[in-house]
Amino acid sequence: MALLFGSPQHAEFRRQMKVDTLVSDWKPPEVIEKYVSGGMCGYDREGSPVWYDVIGPLDPKGLLLSSTKQDFMKSKIRHTELLRRECQRQSEKLGKNIEAITLIYDCEGLGLKHMWKPAVETYGEILTMFEDNYPEGLKRVFVIKAPKIFPMAYSLIKHFLCDETRRKILVLGSNWQDVLREHIEPEQLPVAYGGTLTDPDGDPRCRTMINYGGTVPRSFYVRDSVKIQYDSSVTISRGSVFQVSVSSPVWPRPLPRWQFCSDGADIGFGVYRRTGDGGAQKLSDMQQVLPSERYNAHLVPEDNCLTCTEPGVYVLCFDNSYSILQSKKVSYNVELLPPVDEASQSARSRGDGRRQ
Repeated sequence: MALLFGSPQHAEFRRQMKVDTLVSDWKPPEVIEKYVSGGMCGYDREGSPVWYDVIGPLDPKGLLLSSTKQDFMKSKIRHTELLRRECQRQSEKLGKNIEAITLIYDCEGLGLKHMWKPAVETYGEILTMFEDNYPEGLKRVFVIKAPKIFPMAYSLIKHFLCDETRRKILVLGSNWQDVLREHIEPEQLPVAYGGTLTDPDGDPRCRTMINYGGTVPRSFYVRDSVKIQYDSSVTISRGSVFQVSVSSPVWPRPLPRWQFCSDGADIGFGVYRRTGDGGAQKLSDMQQVLPSERYNAHLVPEDNCLTCTEPGVYVLCFDNSYSILQSKKVSYNVELLPPVDEASQSARSRGDGRRQ
């Protein structure tokens, strides 16, 4: 872990995702906090934190219609960083190195709804992020209550996992409670999982520590509630990109703002800054400002902005180069906003209360 966390690649990941301030400065959207199931509860016999992923109650379609894929990624990074801190506290408390967690993957209720294509793609990206940045943070995975459909579900995501991670996965049979007790003291294991631990009110599922999620109410669905008038639209051919240039003036820290949605499937998006004087320039020769990622903008419209630290021409790039079959229609708005302090003062003077 020490070698990985000191690597230039991981340092760049932490910079781009603002990992060092994510726990203190970022709060997940309400729908994620309420309806993403799972949580940390207790420690194994070696002192490592135990995390529970509870699959059955999870409503992947409802969640992805209510929150961006990027917010999911950030929430998973936040959980991981909180677990890392817990490992550090345990190391200090026990006087030995605690660097990895035990994961209990409760598959009761796993069904076809969990194999919805956008959900599988999102989960795959999250697994890739874990493999690239936290490969040694996982000690073992206990898969319990796996239904007959589990091999099909596992086949969809196993190619995102390296061989070492796959070897850590143990699919338990009907004696799963006995196996869990071999690795976790009963007083550290919820009653619902074969131990003696309860919440202070006697809840055997320990709901104060483990969130059991549920069906997301339609009131959270973003596309149903947010109506945006887009100024422009473009069809981006398969294997192609489309660029929109924004000139940032000299006045302090302007904010390019973008809003977009796609039809039928996700779309890549990133922001670059031209480094040459005029003329055409390849993306590979530009300064990367916001790394290109695939946005589920066909489910949740994207609305964000970026502070320009220096003047120049910023290029907003819609990327469909990864699609070998499908063209994408993208509707979008792009504008240049004044700095936050100036915008706030202007809004107050107008009294329009516009959210920046």
